Amino acid sequence: MDRVEQAVILAAGEGQRLRPFTASKPKVLIPIANKPILQYVVEALANNGIRNIVMVVGYKKEQVQDFFGSGERFDVQIDYVVQKHQLGSGHALKQAKGKLGNSFIVASGDNIIEPETIAELVTAKPPSLLVKEQKDISKYGAVTVETGMVKDMVEKPSQAGERLVNTGIYLLSKEVFEFVETENNLTSALKQMIGQGYRINAYETTATWLDVVYPWDILRINDIALRGISPSIGGTIERGVSLKGLVSIGKGTIIRANSYLVGPVVIGKNCEIGPGALILSSTSLGNSVVISPSTEVRNSVIGDNVVIGSSSAIEDSIIDKGCLIKGHFIARSGEVEVRIEGEYHQVKIGAMLGEHCSIDDGVVIYPGILVGNRSRIKAMKVIQENIPDEALVV
Repeated sequence: MDRVEQAVILAAGEGQRLRPFTASKPKVLIPIANKPILQYVVEALANNGIRNIVMVVGYKKEQVQDFFGSGERFDVQIDYVVQKHQLGSGHALKQAKGKLGNSFIVASGDNIIEPETIAELVTAKPPSLLVKEQKDISKYGAVTVETGMVKDMVEKPSQAGERLVNTGIYLLSKEVFEFVETENNLTSALKQMIGQGYRINAYETTATWLDVVYPWDILRINDIALRGISPSIGGTIERGVSLKGLVSIGKGTIIRANSYLVGPVVIGKNCEIGPGALILSSTSLGNSVVISPSTEVRNSVIGDNVVIGSSSAIEDSIIDKGCLIKGHFIARSGEVEVRIEGEYHQVKIGAMLGEHCSIDDGVVIYPGILVGNRSRIKAMKVIQENIPDEALVV
């Protein structure tokens, strides 16, 4: 049975609806369970024997190239091509044309997948499309499938009915380039192919395919990803520490006396936790994080090099890298209406802090508040409105 040996990963986009977290990094590098989203895609391909990868980069491309390099660390070979203007998935694929063989997988770099997700596609015949059943299809492309073949695709359908969505993962041959010459959108190119009599196979996956669209998706998907971690203790655990459930602790990390950790929790390298800290389920702490005494963190994603002062309480929150937060900080969760890109969403969430924020003692941030990158908040402030990048609140 023939197996495809090459893949294109589309990783050029920005992810505007994820600001402030994509103001300084591309969406594909947002960490989920302490791994960038894009790393899950690379590892899924490698685990299926696909080691020749062409990566289409654009927005903040140097960060992607710095992290993945030649791919050697991930047991793959990565070639990079640049999409200077993000004009669509078909346009992105066209940038890779000169580096591709006869058949290849196309995958989006901003969806979390696992090896099983694409296993069936690897041995299929092009052209093929991976579909997945979803409850809410309004944000995706709906796919009509009959007897294993794609009959139609509709972007962001308004009517109920179809439950299969286009995952953006394909097995294609070089024939597709005849159609992306005139279509910037890959879905439109495939619809043209169907119109000209091409038979496109549909493969349905029940394995992981997770899409990060809004900031609260980071928490939801972090929770799902953490359930698959392997427990490990790479650091120092002092006396009186209680560990329950799946807990992964990186090298050089110290968990101080009388701290209490309830998994699933992942803690990176060279962190200092406690004494008397409470780290509760569905929490990720990056590398070199300091959680001071008597501080509680629950269902939150904390980036690298974050310092959180003593007697703080953080729930359902996202705190990006490099934030310095002093004591008695409160970020509680609540049901709120959040407006992003002109859309209103009812969600349960805490605070959302961009990178390198500086927050003095006794600050309270209301649920659903976005604090921009490099903002500074002076002591004893109660924050009830969104704060732009580089703001000073006195």
